[in-house]
Amino acid sequence: MKIQILGTGCPKCKKMTEVAETAAKELGLNYEIDKVTGISEILDFGVMATPGLALDGKVVASGGVPTPEQMKRLLAKAAGK
Repeated sequence: MKIQILGTGCPKCKKMTEVAETAAKELGLNYEIDKVTGISEILDFGVMATPGLALDGKVVASGGVPTPEQMKRLLAKAAGK
């Protein structure tokens, strides 16, 4: 699974990365984290409020950091679990 963190590197973006990585590890997923930091790239995803989260290229959250439980649900759904 490709987990993309869409943001410029602000504290919320760093927290999103941390929460996503922890959730993916707890779920036992095979994953890769990609940080998308370019404004034009972020806008190409249609994200207007960062941080954003895309799973395998599909935006599933933006504008805030999901709770650890929400993140697990998002990742499990995307992974088909």
